[in-house]
Amino acid sequence: MLALRSISLLQYKNYTNRSFDFTERIVGICGNNGVGKTNLLDAIHYLCFTKSYFTRADGNSVQQGMNGFRIEGSFVLDGRQEKTVCILRETGKKEFAVNDQPYDKFSQHIGRYPCVVIAPDDAVLITGGSEERRKFMDALLSQVDAEYLKHLIVYTKVLQQRNSLLKSFAETEKKDLSLLDVLDGQLGKPGEYIFKKRKEFFVSFLPQVKHLYSSIAMQPEDITLLYESQLLQSSFAELISAMRQKDIYACRSTSGIHRDELDITLGGQAFRNIASQGQRKSLLFALKLAEMDVLKKEKGFPPLLLLDDVFEKLDESRISNLLHKVCVENEGHVFITDTNEERLKQHLDALAVKYQLISL
Repeated sequence: MLALRSISLLQYKNYTNRSFDFTERIVGICGNNGVGKTNLLDAIHYLCFTKSYFTRADGNSVQQGMNGFRIEGSFVLDGRQEKTVCILRETGKKEFAVNDQPYDKFSQHIGRYPCVVIAPDDAVLITGGSEERRKFMDALLSQVDAEYLKHLIVYTKVLQQRNSLLKSFAETEKKDLSLLDVLDGQLGKPGEYIFKKRKEFFVSFLPQVKHLYSSIAMQPEDITLLYESQLLQSSFAELISAMRQKDIYACRSTSGIHRDELDITLGGQAFRNIASQGQRKSLLFALKLAEMDVLKKEKGFPPLLLLDDVFEKLDESRISNLLHKVCVENEGHVFITDTNEERLKQHLDALAVKYQLISL
């Protein structure tokens, strides 16, 4: 079992110095927009992933006018209490430690506290480009497979070097093909590993998403989800070789697992182009709930679930359906933000579950 018992925030976003104790498995966080509901969830995400869910630069999470922040959480993992601390120093250096033992590499922490976030901006997972869906699959697989994350880090680093080299060909009009050969070889091993893991994973994951979508939408719909990759037709070495001249001309790597896609159609047409807002939200919830199921199966306990203002523009039946799945059918620690305290209380009371309400 995984639970977060308390969290302390110092100079973090709009929190100067604030602590919260979490006494129930279901925690509702209510208040007007701008009071810090999302910031509190993001601090929890920091303790799970060593970074923010909503912004790339750590400096954006520092309280205005201050020079650093500190987040400390008290977790219970498999019956053991753990103290987890994230510090951003005035110098911009970030430190992360569990039970006062600092990490050499932050990537070593990923997967220790599995966590799933559902937030309004996640709609881009459905409506955005393929990179958004790759980020989703990478974040999920990195939590369950440390080797996947290592290979992903290597692949990303070598890909950046390869793209820089290809750009230099055009800028200097000199082509160091021997160095390109080396980088192509370095891309092969992590590229093949990532492709294999993605392919194996989607065999069971995509049917599960489709089933959950039908359950949430409460009616059968002609939805299809397919994993698309250039490596389904050829090996990485064959692909990178065949596309070399195109890459040199384009000054970037035009093929590889960084071009993979999760293709979603509704009635044979692109889902993001024709789906209603309700259908898009239903698919988003299906993807996230399937992610929760995978993490529970792989870890042996449910992940933390952070729901940020997901009830806006949802009808009452969909809210009830979603809450039943995450609060009753799911046994994990759940944090829910809402601007409407009465609405949240009514829905949680109807589920007959114990819950804690925090008003900000």
